[in-house]
Amino acid sequence: MEIWINPACSKCRSAISLLDAEGAEYTVRRYLEDVPAEDEIRAVLDRLGLEPWDITRTQEVDAKELGLKEWPRDAGARDRWIRALAEHPKLIQRPIITADDGTAVVGRSEEAVREALSRK
Repeated sequence: MEIWINPACSKCRSAISLLDAEGAEYTVRRYLEDVPAEDEIRAVLDRLGLEPWDITRTQEVDAKELGLKEWPRDAGARDRWIRALAEHPKLIQRPIITADDGTAVVGRSEEAVREALSRK
């Protein structure tokens, strides 16, 4: 299990606390420092069953500067969104937990983190 976190994020710290309380084995990836490549983002999106715009923090300054709210949300624009996430990792929703069964969840709630824990 791997968890992509920003240590300054309270949701990330809560997810880590819950994983620790449950005795889970996991690897921490500080994705702002160890930025995922476009292929890694595609793989995580596949595991999440989501599109890049579904995990984009559109209220971030970078998102507003890029005008992301105006970008099309369709297959033709998918690569453009993924490139933006790779170039501006602050835009990636967090925390993302990749479960042992090959799936992933955005662990912003206790329920989502527990869902990842149940996928062994």
